[in-house]
Amino acid sequence: MAGGKLTPRQKMINLMYLVFIAMLALNMSKEVLSAFGLMNEQFEESNVAAQKTNEQMHLALTAKAAENQSFSAAKEVSDKVKNASQTFYTFVEGLKRDLTKDIELDEGKLPYEAMDKGDRIDEQWFAGDGYSPKGNAIIAAIEKYKSDMKAALGKDVKYKSIAAELDSKFSTADVVDGEGTKKKYLDYHYKGFPSIASLTKLSAMQNNIQVIEANVFNIALGKAALEATSMNKYTAIVVLDKNAYFQGEKVTGKVVLGRYDSNTKPTSFQGPGKIDPASGQAVIDMTAGSVGEQKIAGSFTFLEDGKTVPLPFTASYVVVPRPNSANISADKMNVVYRGLPNPMTISFAGIADNAVTASAPGLSKAGGKSGSYNLVPGSGTEVTVTASGKLPDGTTVSDKKMFRIKNIPGPNGAIAGQVGTVTGQKSRLEVSQISAKLDDFAYDLNFQVTQFAFKVPGQPTVIVNGDRVNAQCKAALARAGRGDQVVISDIKTRVVGVSGIIPPKTAPVIYEIQ
Repeated sequence: MAGGKLTPRQKMINLMYLVFIAMLALNMSKEVLSAFGLMNEQFEESNVAAQKTNEQMHLALTAKAAENQSFSAAKEVSDKVKNASQTFYTFVEGLKRDLTKDIELDEGKLPYEAMDKGDRIDEQWFAGDGYSPKGNAIIAAIEKYKSDMKAALGKDVKYKSIAAELDSKFSTADVVDGEGTKKKYLDYHYKGFPSIASLTKLSAMQNNIQVIEANVFNIALGKAALEATSMNKYTAIVVLDKNAYFQGEKVTGKVVLGRYDSNTKPTSFQGPGKIDPASGQAVIDMTAGSVGEQKIAGSFTFLEDGKTVPLPFTASYVVVPRPNSANISADKMNVVYRGLPNPMTISFAGIADNAVTASAPGLSKAGGKSGSYNLVPGSGTEVTVTASGKLPDGTTVSDKKMFRIKNIPGPNGAIAGQVGTVTGQKSRLEVSQISAKLDDFAYDLNFQVTQFAFKVPGQPTVIVNGDRVNAQCKAALARAGRGDQVVISDIKTRVVGVSGIIPPKTAPVIYEIQ
């Protein structure tokens, strides 16, 4: 475009082309920087969740080790791995803080589009063609982490895959780039890159630390569990036919070994019953004593590797007086909701389900477990459930309980599944579905949006029938600018699969144009 003699007009046109191309390159760069920022946010959120999960697994190992010595070795490995992981994770977090310490936050977030330089890393991590003292310290920290982890895992073959994963994900060896040039590890991954890209890579490294730690904990738990299945660690279990008995009633049940199979038969049994030669189970047959807690004790013996292994057992059962009140409870809530099939369990202790009857407005039997009912309340603010049962001796007992009736709460409007204030491009709103969500509710209800109002600042409100924006909405949206907030309100819904319910007012949702 610069060759030959050009008229002033042509020169101006060429200059405009150059400016246009430069603007395109600048916009593309900002989009890429923003993409790295979003990736970094996802890595950091994942890391927080992984830390909580790993902490729970470590606590589970600690608890098991306190109960069973078979888990002691697994806990020792997990303790060392946890320390090594935490030390290196904290080190990487320090690198991230150093990278962002002078950057001013924009509404609590890093300004991704402004983090297009990598001067700090280039100046602090490198010296000429090699590493600076800090660069060498980073390499040393990575190698120490791998060394500490491998020392913690030892030579157990079950952790062999973890050692290979450490070498793969934390290799500091030189790297050959796409042009066939060999580069040092930090040079290849961090030199000359925008600071937001380097920050994302460091968050990804922390994610790898968490993943490897979780893999170790899972293997440790599984390995210890296998060791705990040795026969000398079995526990005899008392399995009674019922947990509570009437005074004078026969107490029946069985005493079996945990993880019982046909190859595990005791040679003798001491307790309130006798061994069944066919099944190897001890059959209990005795009379319940006075009201209150009663004890059962005894022991199994069996042979393992030619040696006699005793397994003592103790258990208790409760003798209760004959019932005079019913057990009526809502399975999911303390109140019942109007128009919904509220599941309830209605029973009397010690009385079979076919000898129990219950009644209330809107109450009906439900399939499944014994004593299952559905209560669909209608008008009013309270409903009383009455139950009666017939005892084995023919005596009838009855009871009743009152429940409050409430309407279902109003849902929240949502754009593409997000509630509150949602941000994004216009194009995203044009194709997103308007929906309604009811979080933290006892029932999993699905709402279908049938109508909503669409308001763009400075434009008339558009009433839409359905759950997606129409042509009028798109025309109004075309006049919106960056930072404008589109309000979607007056959302009308219906509950899918449930008739007779008019949902309460749905909260609006706001879409902020980026």
